[in-house]
Amino acid sequence: MTMLDNTSTTNTSTMNDTRAGAREWAALAVLMLPVLMVSVDNTVLSFALPAVSVDLKPSGTQLLWIVDLYAIMLAGLLIAMGSIGDRFGRRRLLLIGAIGFGFASLLAAYSTSAEMLMGARFLQGVFGATLMPSTLSLIRNVFPDVRDRRIAIATWAAMFSGGAALGPVLGGWLLGHFWWGSVFFINAPIILALIPLALVLLPESRDPDPGPLDLWAISLSLFAMLPTVFAIKNVAEHGLDDLTLTAFAIGIVSAWAFIRRLRRSAAPMIDLTLFHNRVFTGAIIANLLSLMGLTGFLFLGAQLSQLVMGLSPMDSALVLLPGLAATVLAGFAAVRLVQFISARVLVTVSFAASAAGYAVTALTGTPTVVSVAVAFAVMGIGIGMAETLTNDLMLSAVKPSKAGAASAISETAYEIGAVLGTAVLGTVLTSTYRTHLTYPAMLEWGERQGAFETLGGTVEAAKFYPNEVGEGLLESARSAFDLGVQYTSAVAIGLALMAAIVSWRTLKNA
Repeated sequence: MTMLDNTSTTNTSTMNDTRAGAREWAALAVLMLPVLMVSVDNTVLSFALPAVSVDLKPSGTQLLWIVDLYAIMLAGLLIAMGSIGDRFGRRRLLLIGAIGFGFASLLAAYSTSAEMLMGARFLQGVFGATLMPSTLSLIRNVFPDVRDRRIAIATWAAMFSGGAALGPVLGGWLLGHFWWGSVFFINAPIILALIPLALVLLPESRDPDPGPLDLWAISLSLFAMLPTVFAIKNVAEHGLDDLTLTAFAIGIVSAWAFIRRLRRSAAPMIDLTLFHNRVFTGAIIANLLSLMGLTGFLFLGAQLSQLVMGLSPMDSALVLLPGLAATVLAGFAAVRLVQFISARVLVTVSFAASAAGYAVTALTGTPTVVSVAVAFAVMGIGIGMAETLTNDLMLSAVKPSKAGAASAISETAYEIGAVLGTAVLGTVLTSTYRTHLTYPAMLEWGERQGAFETLGGTVEAAKFYPNEVGEGLLESARSAFDLGVQYTSAVAIGLALMAAIVSWRTLKNA
């Protein structure tokens, strides 16, 4: 296949006979750079959270927002950016996003307050949303042959999930040598390589008949996402108060208005008829739930290994290496396995593996290096298989001209999963910890409200109290956190088993 502008309306069935050449595979390598960057930034802060807690002193809710604002903005804007890329050029949007992402990363690295870091993560999410739809949609256009495309998607999924697991490893190494802000410098060499290579190797492509850009629909999608996630987070700190209920109401009403807008539009951002296909819908749900399990595990695992097991950031990150390898290898293994075993069976088994990973965490008693490594490796096998297969099923169902919008739907599910993994599972962990932490009698209520909202803050604050008081506080904190891990794992196991059932029912014809 020649790397031509994909505004062409060439018949897909004819193009499927054309296999990819060296230039196409080189283009795939270039597309993996932004995928790596965005996925690493989804999780790179995981192992820096204890250091961020000490340095910037965020509240428990702010700590969750620091992690999630990035994924929230990605999820809220991916569909809009996919639509913009279809109209104005996917390569052009990718290059603009790369430059903006670099500036936002510098701002995050040098943040001096929790609020400043939250703002930087907000901007990273905005610019990150311009990168991801371009990658998967360009793959759809560069690789028309289903055999080549399946390998390309396996590579994409392996890079995405592998990057999510690699983030803590790279962050752990940097934290062992530099300050926590250094984790954001990972993006610099990637961006410097991406821009010139993209200009040389990537084709420009767009939808030849995109329709007008719907700014009202974009606004409604954000109003549906942001208040809903805020409400989930606010429950952890204040319960179902008026603010929480109001936020839920705004999110629900906005979601209803968004769907109504799409149904009435002559050229909607999202083709809702795609969801009439059970396989497409099942694949999207599987994407969401697999990332939910992954990010939830990383949120609790980073704190468990450092603050309970006493490992250094680098040693904590190395514990995840077997899981990283398992995720990547499972993605490529799925390409071969699906020739002999149905995607329905493989995706269902993948969620059983995720449940088993959390079960190892919950049932092994005192956590050890081996138990955490095994748990993440088992989970990685499931995540690697699920992401490769579900993305292939989803992307094969659309025309090349609509690849940007369809890719954005899939990636939105990824990011919603990442948000909910921290918002829901993180909320269970945080609220359980706060509820069961026992304070020494000498501490006043005002002190309790600030320093002891997170395990990292409690560990740091315990250093300023007499030995008996500090040791008692640490023991109570670790016990409360361990109970939080048990409860969080139980919720995650339930979600994974539910996802296995949904996959079995919806992917019947896959």
